[in-house]
Amino acid sequence: MKKNLTIIFILFFSFSAFAQKPKVKNLQQFDQKKIHFGFSLGINSAHMSVHRKPYNSLRDSLASINVVSQSGFNLGIVSEFHIHKFLGVRFVPTLVFGQRNFDYLFIDPQGDAYLESKIVESTYLDFPVLFKYRSARLNNFAAYIIAGAKYTIDLASNEDVDNRDIPESIVKLKRNTASAEVGVGTDFFLPYFKFAIELKMAYSLDDALIHDNTELSNPVEKMLPKMFFVTFLFEG
Repeated sequence: MKKNLTIIFILFFSFSAFAQKPKVKNLQQFDQKKIHFGFSLGINSAHMSVHRKPYNSLRDSLASINVVSQSGFNLGIVSEFHIHKFLGVRFVPTLVFGQRNFDYLFIDPQGDAYLESKIVESTYLDFPVLFKYRSARLNNFAAYIIAGAKYTIDLASNEDVDNRDIPESIVKLKRNTASAEVGVGTDFFLPYFKFAIELKMAYSLDDALIHDNTELSNPVEKMLPKMFFVTFLFEG
């Protein structure tokens, strides 16, 4: 679904751009700036790629794990340094609010199935460094691709919680992670500022799960956070 939306997004704005007649360009000096700033607002969908250990019915009661994506929102501060007319480096510290719901299906010794649901809320502070390669302007429109990496701090991490001290075990995720990011976007040069719409995916590079010897973590090899972003950027 997300791939289809991305393709439709690109085709729609490509056809719209090529259909434009030549007209006066807005912000004609924008590309001559070495650095510019702005802010971003957006929504996200948080998911988790779960890699399970081989199932062993003799010592493993967990039959399956289903992760249900939830929507969140994000806001950030944009700063971009222009290396070249079409190439720049972007730094966008971003506050991201997200949530994932985990459904654990267990099989007890009598063969009966029961479901345990765990809600994991996250408040991320992202520090991405991204390379942006932009097309030439067609009137007041341009398309671009971005790619890079980010360091993330989960301000709501339950890393320090001891599962032995609470009645029910929780899913413990690390406070610090690193991710790769890739995306596409479109720039619209308006009379007083530049407006952009961006689609982006973030993929974790390392295991985010804390293996603390519980029934929730023992059957899992690793958990890799993923997040899909739709972001609106306003730059001056």
